[in-house]
Amino acid sequence: MSAHKPRLSFWQIWNMSFGFLGIQFGFALQNANVSRIFETLGAEVDEIPILWIAAPVTGLLIQPIIGHMSDHTWGRLGRRRPYFLAGAILASLALFLMPNSPSLWVAAGMLWMMDASINVSMEPFRAFVGDMLPSAQRTTGFAMQSFFIGLGAVVASALPYMMSNWFGVDNTAAEGLIPASVRWSFYLGGATFLLAVLWTVFKSHEYSPEELRRFEEASPLAHATPTETTLPASRYLQHGLLWLAVGLVASLLFFIAELDRQLYVLSGGVATYGLLQLIAGWSVQRHSHNGLVSIITDLYRMPPTMGQLAVVQFFSWLALFAMWIYTTSAVTAHIYGTTDTTSALYNQGADWVGVLFAVYNGVAALAAFLLPVLAARTSRRMTHLIALVLGGIGLASIYVIANPDLLLVSMVLIGIAWASILSMPYAMLTGSLPAHKMGVYMGIFNFFIVIPQITAAAILGFMVRGLFGGEAVYALVVGGVSMVVAGFLTLRVRDVDDAPGVPSAIGATETALHR
Repeated sequence: MSAHKPRLSFWQIWNMSFGFLGIQFGFALQNANVSRIFETLGAEVDEIPILWIAAPVTGLLIQPIIGHMSDHTWGRLGRRRPYFLAGAILASLALFLMPNSPSLWVAAGMLWMMDASINVSMEPFRAFVGDMLPSAQRTTGFAMQSFFIGLGAVVASALPYMMSNWFGVDNTAAEGLIPASVRWSFYLGGATFLLAVLWTVFKSHEYSPEELRRFEEASPLAHATPTETTLPASRYLQHGLLWLAVGLVASLLFFIAELDRQLYVLSGGVATYGLLQLIAGWSVQRHSHNGLVSIITDLYRMPPTMGQLAVVQFFSWLALFAMWIYTTSAVTAHIYGTTDTTSALYNQGADWVGVLFAVYNGVAALAAFLLPVLAARTSRRMTHLIALVLGGIGLASIYVIANPDLLLVSMVLIGIAWASILSMPYAMLTGSLPAHKMGVYMGIFNFFIVIPQITAAAILGFMVRGLFGGEAVYALVVGGVSMVVAGFLTLRVRDVDDAPGVPSAIGATETALHR
């Protein structure tokens, strides 16, 4: 076998990405309907962010662990595919159970189970592209994932609307009960999730660890690879004490000032990160190189490109989380003029939000194949900047729109940004990562997706109630500004594949897309 990764055909990339169709069925149903389910089960609008906290917290915990484990797994199904399959089975079960939750707290627990299971499947898919594709095809690989993400979300987001308007399934129910249109949508989503992932599991192959090692040694990028040795124990202990102290002091200040309890999520997260570093330091003192030590060490030694992208991801995903948790409340109250979850008008608005989410995902599915072409003619950074600015304008524009139909224009702009968020950062990142740590670094990169979501869950409820008078639409304006900021921060990112003397990872993209 050649020392360089061979180019894969269009259909090979199609098959290895197809499972994302099912994964996005789960995420889209969650994003478009969970706030509706929470409100139906009695949640107040300012309580919704803290109930959503399960989603980012599970991602924060699960993804680096699964990434580390999959880097060190090899069996009959390979290294990544066992996790695709296990996550799909558990997520499908959660999708069946979620709409039958008898209470608000059971629904929150089901969200936790659902998100954890989806993360088990999703994290290895990102590393799968880095494993299987040469540099020149990585943008294409992530674009294909974006296509399936968009396609799956189009159908999944619109399912309640289609159920009620096309098939006559009831979209209203008695107080405290989930409408049948939502329940049947989740059932179909669970089945689709499992079947799509099974397609990738049985239609794809994986390179062995020995082959990947040979590919990495022959890589023309020749970037520095983090060593396996740990840092001095004092490094972990000093940093751990600092983070723990900051978290505890912040919690004390929140308590003294009698600030919103949701802010404790932030201070508690900071303190927990400090505690984990202390545990890592104590392990190093005992000469125990466990998984936690490995993950914390890799976090310290992450490539500079990852650190630069982290800031971009923070502002991008804060905006997205604001959109996911507040669009239903904003559209039903600001545009439809009702907060009565039992009314036909509220459920009409909530169904329309599902359609809007389908539209932005549909646009993303189409843009997924246009953005790599733009990136080939300009750069990944400039493409991401343009897309994020357009998305920010689209998100903020919801505030000035009175006609629900005009929200479709906003969703087109958001869809362009969504396509870029799902592909460009990963395409820029993978060139800077060592192959034997692709999984764990993809998991660590997820920190910079979930930390902004945790931040949003902690502060947005406080802002909506304390600053915006309970009007959720202002949270979308904050999200729009945040996305524009993320766009301009992209200019700080160094794309390793675009560095002088390094073969471009996007130079052959346009050709690959038409193979």
